[in-house]
Amino acid sequence: MSEINNTSPTSLTFNRRYEIATDGACSGNPGPGGWGARLLSWDGSVLRRQPKELSGWQEATTNNEMELFAAIRALRFLKNRTIPVTVKSDSQYLIKGMTEWREGWLARGWRTASGEPVKNGELWLKLYELVEHRDVTWTWVKGHSGDPDNERADALAKRALARFLRGER
Repeated sequence: MSEINNTSPTSLTFNRRYEIATDGACSGNPGPGGWGARLLSWDGSVLRRQPKELSGWQEATTNNEMELFAAIRALRFLKNRTIPVTVKSDSQYLIKGMTEWREGWLARGWRTASGEPVKNGELWLKLYELVEHRDVTWTWVKGHSGDPDNERADALAKRALARFLRGER
């Protein structure tokens, strides 16, 4: 006797979603920095697999660069562009850059409202390319407020920075 499966491929991907928590850390600003990202894959309310954690460091950077870099690396890791993604960050710079400032920057030719060139333009371009034709929601979370994914991303960024500072390259 065969079993009938009424779940279509469309309904399976409709319930699937990714969540990413990102954070950056810097020792001095500018100075050496670390970034961290925690990726979760959901099928409805069920976690599909263990969270994936990514982290790394840069020798000379800023905190804002590390915030952007964490989001870039996490989004680059996700190969399936049809599954919706929520990116959570405690960085107002990252969230506002993707939700409020983006259109103005593009309309002004990568200039701020005061006419200055947009800082970290190369990283913003990479990030914009990664979200093009992708369903991405950007969510700000208050840092160090108990959000477990944000706390873990923060720990990953700080651990990567500490590895660099100890010379573990």
